Amino acid sequence: MMGLDLQKIIQLFFYDRHDRFLLDSSLFFFLFAGLLLFLFLAQNDKKLRYALLLGFSIFFYYRSSGYLPFVLLLSALANYGIGKRLFLDVSERNKQLWLTLGVVANIAGLGYFKYTNFFLQAVADFKHQGFEPLAILIPVGISYFTFKALSYLFDIYYGRIEEQYSFSDFLLYLIFFPAVMLGPIDKARNFLPQVNADYVLTRDDVGHGIFRIMLGLLKKVVIADYIWIVFNPILDAPEKYTGVEILIAIYASAIKLYCEFSGYTDMGIGIARLMGFRLTENFNFPYKAKSVAEFWRRWHMTLSGWIQEYLFTPLQLSMRNLKLAGNIFAVFISFFLCGMWHGSSWNFIIWGSLHGFFMGFALLIKKPKEKLFKITGFSKIAKTRFWGAVQIIITFHLICFAWIFFSTPNLDAIGKIYVQMTTFFKPVVFSQFIAAYPQVMLMLVLGYVLHFTPGFLYNKLESLIVKAPLIVQAELLAIVIWVITQFRFADSFPPTYFNF
Repeated sequence: MMGLDLQKIIQLFFYDRHDRFLLDSSLFFFLFAGLLLFLFLAQNDKKLRYALLLGFSIFFYYRSSGYLPFVLLLSALANYGIGKRLFLDVSERNKQLWLTLGVVANIAGLGYFKYTNFFLQAVADFKHQGFEPLAILIPVGISYFTFKALSYLFDIYYGRIEEQYSFSDFLLYLIFFPAVMLGPIDKARNFLPQVNADYVLTRDDVGHGIFRIMLGLLKKVVIADYIWIVFNPILDAPEKYTGVEILIAIYASAIKLYCEFSGYTDMGIGIARLMGFRLTENFNFPYKAKSVAEFWRRWHMTLSGWIQEYLFTPLQLSMRNLKLAGNIFAVFISFFLCGMWHGSSWNFIIWGSLHGFFMGFALLIKKPKEKLFKITGFSKIAKTRFWGAVQIIITFHLICFAWIFFSTPNLDAIGKIYVQMTTFFKPVVFSQFIAAYPQVMLMLVLGYVLHFTPGFLYNKLESLIVKAPLIVQAELLAIVIWVITQFRFADSFPPTYFNF
């Protein structure tokens, strides 16, 4: 066919480390449209529908990570085998042994890929020796599919999964393409029953799916990517910028992280909905939180739920004799490990530890604070909207302070940020920065406006789309694809959480 380079077209289907296959890419939506068509044609054939979903998920993972799907496949085989033993063994002692083996194997695998170089570097630094990092390729989404596998084992052990699913069902649970890279971390007991359910796509599903995809694209492609291109260099090399530019970059980083991560998971949830799957919600306007603990009930909710159910609660129960001290230790340990889960860097460990400290300190002063409020008569004021707003502002800035460690490349950058903020602030630069980057500043403001828009307005807009005629919904889907091609940069930026 004239004008078409067949070799280039074929090359699009092979892994390219410089061209990540993301949910917001034009190629993905083109192929996904074809998948939807085949799923519709195969709606009465469960085996064919399942084969299409698994085949596309494997291709998606290969196209995103290259020749590393074997790691996920090995994880699936090992965890399914251990899960099978948990089903078959009647001895509680044997079950505990199999569960322990599963936990150790999963953590060991995660530790090898993500933390080997980190620990070897720490040892070399302690001995004042040089260190050449080992060439260890980290499989995309290993933190997510490892936690999914662990939830499968825990759910079997605690009797929350009562039937044994097939290996292919379990493999689809781990590799399901809308969630394999950035979650949500759906629990096995919630996802697996959907695998063999009848494929029934209603107008509500189409409307809800399209709305979430549109919202996700707006947040990820239009807002987060624009913010990233300007503000990321500031936090990477803060010594080159004034304190006021760094302050703007800190606020920009907060909304950028929210828009790119929640936007990407919005797309995943919407895409899954169009295929008949309902993934767990992952965000609920986290910067509206009035405490750091509430922030974690709103941010990455499937991760915080996983930590609470499988980590914090067992730790809390094991230290219940320590009472308040036990609760504080359990919180701190949980979020110290949460920081390690995010990445092999002291920055992430400090970030997680800060959240653990904030929540532990809140527990420590809870009763004294209540007594003080009661004595001073402040209890009535504490129930007002004004005080609620004050709590939101304080919590938001605590979160932003912690984000500095999350968003900078190393601890040296933290020191440089402090120096520039305290010795070279230069408020006059603020107006100059706005004049130089008006579109970017507009996207920054738009991100915060979207976040703090009342939830009922989102519900009304979503309801309008759901109730719209099918032709209007189809046109909206076409607009979504057009938005990708018109409002994105030449390169698609992988979300920060893509590396976890």
